[in-house]
Amino acid sequence: MFARVTMSEGKSERVEAGIRSYRENVGPAAKKMAGFKGSYLLVDRKSGKMLGIALWDTEENLRASAKAAAELRAGVTQAAAITKPPAVEIYEVAVQL
Repeated sequence: MFARVTMSEGKSERVEAGIRSYRENVGPAAKKMAGFKGSYLLVDRKSGKMLGIALWDTEENLRASAKAAAELRAGVTQAAAITKPPAVEIYEVAVQL
């Protein structure tokens, strides 16, 4: 399994809007993509920091979703008033408990 991890920081008062965008736009779209296995959105409401983790069955499917993921990320970035470009990294999931 592979994970795309997106780290961003926005305005604390806009975290709820970011959560709503993730729930209403990212979730439904990602569920339609080949190999999607689930996602998490972690937030620190006080600082405005957000960490999105999307899981994929193979690296190939993760990479094939890159363009669509970037478009979805842009929507959350706008909704949460992200202050600088999100950092995106790819990891292999070595252990899942």
